Amino acid sequence: MVVAVEKLITSGISKPARYLGNELLAIHKAWDTTAIHWVLTYPEVYEVGASNLGHIILYNILNAQPRQLCDRAYLPGQDLAAKLRETNTPLFAVESKRSLTEFDILGFSLSYELGATNILEMLDLAGIPLTWRERQGNRGEFSDTQSPYPLIFAGGQTATSNPEPYADFFDFFALGDGEELLPEIGLVLEEGKQAGLSREHLLLDLAQIPGVYVPQFYDMAEDGSVHPHRPDVPKRILRRVATPIPAYSIGLVPYVETVHDRLTIEIRRGCTRGCRFCQPGMLTRPARDVEPDRVVEAIEQGMRATGYNEFSLLSLSCSDYLSLPAVGMEIKNRLKNENISLTLPSQRVDRFDENIANILGGTRQGGLTFAPEAGTQRMRDIVNKGLTNEELLRGVKTAWEQGWDKIKLYFMIGLPGETDADVVGIAETVSWLQQECRGKGRKPLNFNLTISNFTPKPHTPFQWHSVSTAEFKRKQNLLRQEFRRIKAVKVNFTDVRISAMEDFVGRGDRNLSKVVRRAWELGAGMDSWYENLDRAFSAWEIAIAQADLDWKYRQVENGEWNLFHVQEQKRSGDAENTQFLTPNSSLLTPNSLIPTSHSFDAPLPWDHIDTGINKKWLEEDLQRALEAAIVPDCSFEGCSHCGVCGTDFGHNVVIESPAIPKFAGEFVPNTTKAQRLRVWFGKQGNMALISHLDLIRLFDRVVRRAGLPIAFTGGFHPMPRISLATALALGATSSGEIADFELTVPVEVDTFFRKLACEMPTDIPIYNVEQIDLKASAATQLLESAEYLITVAALQETTPIQWQNWIDIIKAKEELWYEQTTKSGKSQLINLRDRLFELELVETHNCIAESMSSVIRYLGSYRQDGLLLRPEQILFMLEAVANVEFQLLHIHRNRLILGV
Repeated sequence: MVVAVEKLITSGISKPARYLGNELLAIHKAWDTTAIHWVLTYPEVYEVGASNLGHIILYNILNAQPRQLCDRAYLPGQDLAAKLRETNTPLFAVESKRSLTEFDILGFSLSYELGATNILEMLDLAGIPLTWRERQGNRGEFSDTQSPYPLIFAGGQTATSNPEPYADFFDFFALGDGEELLPEIGLVLEEGKQAGLSREHLLLDLAQIPGVYVPQFYDMAEDGSVHPHRPDVPKRILRRVATPIPAYSIGLVPYVETVHDRLTIEIRRGCTRGCRFCQPGMLTRPARDVEPDRVVEAIEQGMRATGYNEFSLLSLSCSDYLSLPAVGMEIKNRLKNENISLTLPSQRVDRFDENIANILGGTRQGGLTFAPEAGTQRMRDIVNKGLTNEELLRGVKTAWEQGWDKIKLYFMIGLPGETDADVVGIAETVSWLQQECRGKGRKPLNFNLTISNFTPKPHTPFQWHSVSTAEFKRKQNLLRQEFRRIKAVKVNFTDVRISAMEDFVGRGDRNLSKVVRRAWELGAGMDSWYENLDRAFSAWEIAIAQADLDWKYRQVENGEWNLFHVQEQKRSGDAENTQFLTPNSSLLTPNSLIPTSHSFDAPLPWDHIDTGINKKWLEEDLQRALEAAIVPDCSFEGCSHCGVCGTDFGHNVVIESPAIPKFAGEFVPNTTKAQRLRVWFGKQGNMALISHLDLIRLFDRVVRRAGLPIAFTGGFHPMPRISLATALALGATSSGEIADFELTVPVEVDTFFRKLACEMPTDIPIYNVEQIDLKASAATQLLESAEYLITVAALQETTPIQWQNWIDIIKAKEELWYEQTTKSGKSQLINLRDRLFELELVETHNCIAESMSSVIRYLGSYRQDGLLLRPEQILFMLEAVANVEFQLLHIHRNRLILGV
């Protein structure tokens, strides 16, 4: 059943285009001809989820499978969520508009420790019970009639590292890379559905797939460890590893602006740098380079297919992709004349050189981000950053010499062994870098700093270490004092409450499922968004207390175990006064908070997840950290013997760089104006819910995809010379919009019409294209009047004769005064009748109850100097003469009329 959401997705909610499901490159497959129906559900708002690369890749891969259909769903905004609950309408998939309960399987991305509350919100909005026990009930065969709810699973970094705090909510977890795993799951589901397997047997079949963890087949012991309670499932579940396929990254070009509004291509998966705090680096080994030719091909094809003006190369450490300068330069040369810019995520400052600067620089120079992590050499050695002061200065100075005046730096406080001198060293390092980067005619180098709090993560050498909340606050205050003396530096600190909560949940066991659920019931959600932090934190605290786990949370707040304090006490021989907590807090009770000894062999809640890294190696690497010993990057030096490389996980794949092409020069905007074309177009159907700014961005991408020779403005930020005559209200339709295009070379009018119409959405029809004089005024300057058809409802019983009388009265009047507020806040009286040229009752028809609606055509002033007659002002005139309350149901702009 298709959910009737058209009444909910209106201009009355924030950014309604989020929910249309009609993006360019969206894949619409026939429901009845596919056997298994997926929904990939991203538990964040659309702007975050639709630009997530993993979401796009898996969506494309699943839809490439025969007999498999994949739709999408996102966390709705609060306004739509309220409407769904008020109308008892279940959450829907954006493309098919079907309720989520109609699908066979729902997959959630769980990439953040506190993200599960958003997942529970989505399940509740969909009318799906929150836990696998509630969903199971008295279920029989896996069929439409006996299975009212789909299978619910989660994947992503957090799901792979420690799924236990969320085990109650999911039927299974998909661990590791999903490119090969999800199609295998789909085949098993199809076979099970055809065979009519029971839910238990279906999940048992899924549990045989490497990378699938079915928590209901496992129990938690008193010590927090997890073991199977039946012999036919594996004791440890392997993390899956796949090779990146760049071609699947091309897809989903949203109409609304997203957080990563660009084409993103993965160039390297995995990182072997070995930073001891970094969970992604440990969970994605081995490192796998993508062949440079495939990267270049994917970028070139992707930019042509999407029309983006920016692309990003993605990796945990882009600088470790040896082909980065060659690939970047090749693409930059090929797309030199198209005003394309390249962005990179945080990269290794020690590898930043002129070659990388050349591919990032230019007219639209992107931002630059480095992550030194620590302010002193000793601390960088402890975390195995592999970065010296000399390398840090060389990278930053290269960026400054290549034209960057502002650089973003990431630092971390609370790392094992950190002293106040190391904390102050962050400020000293920033000051030193500023002093070294000075020159005549240049502004001081600006830094934007993000200083986060160390949070221990499972499967890392530092998983056995934590820091108290009070210590974090003290160190933040210490840094605030230091930075007061340094100019041109903006410092952002992570809230210590978020860090403590991430630690508490991220290293928890199954007992935390009840905490997560209760926190959601109390209002936690969108916990990573700053404006919701106070409400969310209060909900979490209450939920923890109600679960009788506040004693355990206090351990986190107080710092369970400070490694270096333990080491110092051992050296002093003061065994009796050694008071620290074991790394396995699940062994503790409120009455035994201070054990007398600890063991690295104590089980951890995530020990049954086989990431490939040997737990003994993590312990040994922790000992190396205590000694500030460096472990080289095994992608480029000798093996570190972490345990990953082998049959199950593969080996590092490092591809030597091809020769770097000769730099063809920066983009020079072509400002030649050889032809000017005026286009008349419409805005119909769902595209009425696209904002004016989104429409401007759409035209830019359409022109790029069509390969039309658009002219650019000059200056620092060249823009395509596309000018829309005026904006149209959100939700209004039109058949009379106008846009001017300036081209660098003449194009036949018919050719331009055909190419433009071919790339436009069907709900933005092109009606006419005319060539105009290059020196003619822009359409926006020539606007004189506009003709509208407005649908108006009376909120009481009326007759067609009354409507006609009201129209006649308005036409007969010479004055109808209206008070409006100017931009400066002053009140001003205007005569609306002077701005009304024509008024006509087109038709009337019964609406709801006893009310009647009418379609009224009017022609009114529409000048850019402010002499406008808006549709809402026609309602004011009607109410003034009729003494009846009216409601504006719809606005349609028939045409814009230009002066000579």
